[in-house]
Amino acid sequence: MAHFLTYLLLSFLIIYDSLGLSQSNQFCDAGVGYPESTCGFSSSSSSKLLIKGGTVLNAHQQEVADVYVEDGIIVAVKPNIKVDEDVTLLDATGKYVMPGGIDPHTHLAMEFMGTETIDDFFSGQAAALAGGTTMHIDFVIPVNGSLVTGFEAYKKKAKKSCMNYGFHMAITKWDESVSREMEIMVKEKGINSFKFFMAYKGSLMISDELLLQGLERCKSLGALAMVHAENGDAVFEGQKRMIDLGITGPEGHALSRPPVLEGEATARAIRLAKFVNTPLYVVHVMSIDAMEEIARARKSGQKVIGEPVVSGLVLNDSGLWDPDFVTAAKYVMSPPIRESGHDKALQAALSTGVLQLVGTDHCTFNSTQKAFGIDDFRKIPNGVNGIEERMHLVWDTMVESGQISVTDFVRITSTECARIFNIYPRKGAILVGSDADIIIFNPNSSFEISASMHHSRTDTNVYDGRKGKGKVEVTIVGGRVVWQDNELKVVPGSGKYIEMPPFSYLFNGIDKADAKYLSSLQAPVKRYFTAS
Repeated sequence: MAHFLTYLLLSFLIIYDSLGLSQSNQFCDAGVGYPESTCGFSSSSSSKLLIKGGTVLNAHQQEVADVYVEDGIIVAVKPNIKVDEDVTLLDATGKYVMPGGIDPHTHLAMEFMGTETIDDFFSGQAAALAGGTTMHIDFVIPVNGSLVTGFEAYKKKAKKSCMNYGFHMAITKWDESVSREMEIMVKEKGINSFKFFMAYKGSLMISDELLLQGLERCKSLGALAMVHAENGDAVFEGQKRMIDLGITGPEGHALSRPPVLEGEATARAIRLAKFVNTPLYVVHVMSIDAMEEIARARKSGQKVIGEPVVSGLVLNDSGLWDPDFVTAAKYVMSPPIRESGHDKALQAALSTGVLQLVGTDHCTFNSTQKAFGIDDFRKIPNGVNGIEERMHLVWDTMVESGQISVTDFVRITSTECARIFNIYPRKGAILVGSDADIIIFNPNSSFEISASMHHSRTDTNVYDGRKGKGKVEVTIVGGRVVWQDNELKVVPGSGKYIEMPPFSYLFNGIDKADAKYLSSLQAPVKRYFTAS
């Protein structure tokens, strides 16, 4: 009887959501007609902008200077800039002026596990802007294995975008058409990275054979290979083990895919990338096990990038054991949030350069969608929020604690991402000629995170109730103020797709290493046969 009542309640909630009757938390709604008044957009803003008196932060230096912008481009960075009257002035005295954040890992409007992420390319981006992120890179999922069809589908989804965005591309099968389409993506569509899922058996997971072929193709195209590193076969067995033990709740998710399986897959991907001699990017590093494999590879000189995400840096898995299903289910993501101790180790690795940049894996589902797995954790859509909270939480966790400097903060939240994906210094810098994607950050202010006040469409927040020091007060995209005085000023369709060229700095020296390898083989050996 209890299960029947649960089914009726879940069915009602699904219908309730589909009719648009549920309450939305954000005050920027990309509904039918995209009403401009909801976000206070003003199209009459000046094309000239002067930010006065702030401390300008770049990854390599800090200086007290003014920043002058014309037509979306930074044209001067120096003290005491004098301008005419037709300029929008912003006073940044006592505050930091830094590049807008770049989130390397998001999933907006993604169809997954029988549903679609609740944040689309407007609500997710509006949330990002409120949190000081001015660009993100989303993952295109192929349609029936076709990269071109998947790309066109995501371009359509992104028509309602309101900020800068780029694309990675997932690879879910392998044949000659996929190989040809990878070249199209790189040479014609501005994509320079491809993701391979070593998990999600039966849907997105690829074999080692496919991974090897993909690594070879990435290398030839100058594209960065990325991996979701978990042993999908072992996870599948772990899930069955939990179900056989009667563990069906959210805690079963973490128990079924322990850190050792993340470490194993990370080690395997690293070794295969070394065999091919191509750079590797490991997404959402969640455990000590995976981090140590990356540290070992980097120490040996291998080009491996490790990306922790905010949830792994600041949370532990205790929430998955909460007796309230809605609370516990909101923490379900893959790889799982780990037990206490992994978070501190990942912070230390980030502060020492073992890990290079911070993403979010923003992949939000509301409590109704999460309830698909109320009787079976395997059916809970995987994903948490973070696109709005990332900049504040990284500052509070890493800078306020003294683990990194303010310039390091710029590096791990913006500049390094721009360098890795080959769009620096257009993005990720406050330099003459750079795009005017800028935030004004007040280190003496404070923030508080609340599911009732955030801009995501989801009704939960894994960081709900967290408070900290430092606040994004102004966000500027392309020279236009889009967040000020806790108010968003954006409309759907105002965003810009950023093409990312191949052969980033990570490919420097690859050809020389190949040549050195070939010269070291001392083969083939010229042999002769001596008759007896």
